[in-house]
Amino acid sequence: MTNNQKNQAGTMTDLSGRCVIITGGGTGIGAAIAGTLADAGCDVTIAGRRKEKLDEVIAASGSDRISAQATDVTDRDSVASLFESVISRTGRLDILINCAGINIPERATANVGGEDWDRVIAINATGAFNCLKAALPTMRKRGDGVIVNISSIAGKRAIPLGGVAYNASKFAMTALGTSVGEEEKENGIRVTNIYPGEVETPILENRPAPVSAERRSKMLQPDDVAAAVRMVCELPPRARVPELVIVPTVQTFI
Repeated sequence: MTNNQKNQAGTMTDLSGRCVIITGGGTGIGAAIAGTLADAGCDVTIAGRRKEKLDEVIAASGSDRISAQATDVTDRDSVASLFESVISRTGRLDILINCAGINIPERATANVGGEDWDRVIAINATGAFNCLKAALPTMRKRGDGVIVNISSIAGKRAIPLGGVAYNASKFAMTALGTSVGEEEKENGIRVTNIYPGEVETPILENRPAPVSAERRSKMLQPDDVAAAVRMVCELPPRARVPELVIVPTVQTFI
């Protein structure tokens, strides 16, 4: 019986030894996912532009299952180097988490400059595309794989709080994940778009107005999103979750 057949017969997938790449792994949600999947037994590589932030995540985790590689998701050569390095070392790629993302303080259309627009789209949307393109050949060859895009509820509803550039980038990520999920499902590749509501992460520092401690206390924590990601990854190969919304209890979602 193959591993896939064993997983099909069981209820959950054992993640021990699974190879994972997480972009945006140096802070917030990406860092929390790294710790959660390492705890589940995965071999995790976190990627981000600032190597010192990645090293801080590894040190704080105390895990020998997390490694790091400085990567710019907007640079296709940098992305290729990341995937080639990981796959040559492990011989496989089981899970990709697209978590790299930014926002900007000036969010209204009248105030967004062209350079800021380009940067948000390049990281949030094109960066996810670059990583998907790099991951798919190996996953197709193995006939198995999980890809999780950490989007935002701004990728389902264009809201002023997110701003025009962020909203557009997350809608693009939504379409990207949905398209790839439909194209690749017959190849055993499951793609999930996760849409978190407000999460207490460093991205809040780019809000146009400061966020109060009281409001932060009611937001999701990165570990909440990480738990949802682990659940998606542990489902058997017969199960695909195209979309998952997770919001704070007090946040409206209609």
